[in-house]
Parts: sequence; structure tokens; C-alpha cells
Amino acid sequence: MTVDKLLVANRGEIAVRIIRAARELGIKTVLAASEPDEGSYAAQLADEVHIIGPAPAGKSYLNAEAVLEAASATGCDSLHPGYGFLSENAGFARAVVDRGLTWIGPSADAIELMGNKSRARQAAKAAGVPTLRGSDGALTPDSDTLGIAEKVGYPLVVKASAGGGGRGIRLVTAAADLLSTVEIAQAEAQAAFGDSTVYLEQFVHRARHVEVQIIGDGAQVIHLGDRDCSLQRRQQKIVEEAPAPGLPDDVRATILASSIELGRQCHYSGLGTIEFLYNPDTQEAAFIEMNTRLQVEHPVTEMITGLDLIREQILVARDGALRLTQEDIGFSGHAFEFRINAEDPENGFMPSPGTLERLQWPGGPGVRIDSGVVAGSAVAPFYDSLLAKLIVWDSSRDQAMARSSGALSEVLISGVKTTLPLLKAVLARSEVAAVEHHSKFIETTPDLLGANA
Repeated sequence: MTVDKLLVANRGEIAVRIIRAARELGIKTVLAASEPDEGSYAAQLADEVHIIGPAPAGKSYLNAEAVLEAASATGCDSLHPGYGFLSENAGFARAVVDRGLTWIGPSADAIELMGNKSRARQAAKAAGVPTLRGSDGALTPDSDTLGIAEKVGYPLVVKASAGGGGRGIRLVTAAADLLSTVEIAQAEAQAAFGDSTVYLEQFVHRARHVEVQIIGDGAQVIHLGDRDCSLQRRQQKIVEEAPAPGLPDDVRATILASSIELGRQCHYSGLGTIEFLYNPDTQEAAFIEMNTRLQVEHPVTEMITGLDLIREQILVARDGALRLTQEDIGFSGHAFEFRINAEDPENGFMPSPGTLERLQWPGGPGVRIDSGVVAGSAVAPFYDSLLAKLIVWDSSRDQAMARSSGALSEVLISGVKTTLPLLKAVLARSEVAAVEHHSKFIETTPDLLGANA
């Protein structure tokens, strides 16, 4: 496939990362930008900028036809969707290929299969991947919902089949609340994703969120290690680390091997992430979903493998084959990623738009910043609130935590409220140091700067 001129159909820090990776490969880039992003940092780095619409994402970054027209108008031969927006839209992936463009991502068939969580769960079971108790596919009007729930056991979770970002997920602790909660989750899923289907799944108390990074070429699939993404607010990740700490050797071996097998079963090409819930009490991990795209937290994997995952993603799409084998992959040290968002953690994580008056990033060995903003940048209310990712590596987890504490203390941001105070508070907790945290840790620890407000 040809990848000489790449349309970057995204914004912010991920657009910057894609542009940098493409530049190092000698690939020209065109940024498909909304009107307010015309003067962004990503726009300054791209070879060309093409405006695809006004500020609202529905009229720009989510406007598939406008994005495709941008590729045609600028003579691009390929397209990278980044993450979010249209990255897991199977119809869009097909349209890109139908236009004769190289799609930097998995096939539309793989997105369709694994992007739907209830179908992905069935595929995982068929591939022998350990799964949680749950409904056999999505609920239908004819389903015996109460009977299925009784077999799953309470508490359980009602989950949207489509989408992500923590939306369309509801906890149910008693049968009396089940049917009304299913209706609420269906309405939320329809509003957020245009798909009202939901399914039931076992709830794991104090679970850790662990995931495996894979990359494939449709025939061969390898793993690039695991990550822990348990520190979340509102079911959205805020701190990630690699490798996942405190996993028994047999559990790690199982999730790595089963992730490869699942990737092979769906003939996966490009980057993908298999996500698991790990129960420290039973020392068991079970599949929950697959993300058929590049992940926000990919830098921690880059730091422990020495790979540029976006470069590898582009090369697989261009060449149609992996240039790496499992034996080529080595792991060194430990890495953390801290998402710095323009949000007020003391006020329910409300977005904090404004202008970045002052911006100071840390430096030194093992310290990296992935950002799409500079001093003077406007933080608009239209998009995700992520300002930057601070990624820190050192030779051990303890040393990486110490280095992270110093790096966080060097960050200075004024003009908007950010999650920095929360990140510092979380890192200082003894439970995190001892790997006793879990996916509900932030919301169940009320003294973390009023994070439950």
C-alpha cells in the first residue's frame, strides 16, 4: 500500500504524535482541522492544513464526508484516524479503503466484530480467552433478563454494546432495580452511540483494570506487553503504568497468550488492546473488551519496549506485514503516564475551558511530554479536555514513582484548572505504592481533594 501523503484526521497531542512519526518516515502530512484548530500546534507542525468544518465535532471531526473530501482535495493517499472520533467506525474505515486510500488501522471487519462489546465477548469465549459470567450476547425484547441476571449473580453491570469512555455502564445490586436500570442504560447508549443494545456482565469488587497491547498483520500477531489502567475517574483512565504490577506469573502468561490467540482468530492487523479485569482476591483475570485502535496510554508501552508504536502501525499498513517477531520484543524498566486534563477535580471534574496563560513542562532523563498545546493556546469546550500526557520511565517501579513525583512538581499551568493536584495526591497514596488500588479507588477515597464532589 502507498503511504506518501497522510491525512491526520484528529487533533491535539495525538495529531502531533502522528505528524512526528510520519515526518521521521519521510511521509508528508495534512492536518484535517476544525476552524478553531487552524492555528493549533499540530497545524504548525503539519505540511498542510485543510479546514473540515466549524468547532462542533459533529460538523468537523465526526463528519466523515468532510474528512474524506479533505483527503481527496489535498491528494492524500492514506489516512490515520488517531483515537476517538472516527477511529472505531467500521463504515468510515470501509469508505476510506473504497476511496483507494490506505487506512492506518485494523480492517473494518475486525472493528465491526471487536468494536461491539457483546460480540467481542462471544469471540473471546470462542478463542478460549477467560471471560466473566454474563449474558450470551446482547439483550433482546424476548430475553429473560431477570433469569439471565439470576445466573450471572448480583451485583452485576449493565453495559452498552457500542462505544466507550465509561458511558452506558450501570451497576445493579438488586433484582428490583434491574429492568429500570436496563432501560436507562439503553437510552444512554442510544443517545451516546446510536446503538441501544446492552448486555449483562458480572461485577468484580475492587478489580484492577489490566490490558495487553497487540500488533498484527492479519496473519501474525504478537504482544507488546501489558499495562495497568486501574486509576480512573468516572470510569475513564487518568494514570496508567507498564508493566502491570503485582500480577502472578501464571496470570500474566495467560492474558498475553490468550490476547495473541484472540488477535489471530479475528485476523487482526495493526494495533489493538485487549482489556481484562483482574481480581486480586481470586488471582484471576477475565476479558472485558477490545479497543480496535491506538490507545491514549500507548506511550508507557513505548517506554518499556523502546518502540514507536505509531511508526509500527504505519509500517504494517504500508507493507502489509509485521517487521517484528515476538523474539524481537524486549522489556526494560517501568513507566507511568499521567493525563493532565483541563478539569476541576474539586468540582466533579467539570471541564475548565480558557486560555493557557503559562505553561511549564518538566525535563530530565526518562521524562517525556506528549502535548498539543503551548502557552497562549485556547482550551475550547468542544472537545476532550486532555492537555498533555506526562510519561516517566525508570529502571524500577519505585524509582519511576519517585521520578514521577519530581516531574509532576515541575509542571506549571495557569489560566485553567487541571487535574494536577489530583495526580499528585494519587501518586502519594500508600495504597498505590503497595499496589492495593483498584478501578474504583479514586471515587471511593473521599479525601482525594474532593474528587467525589
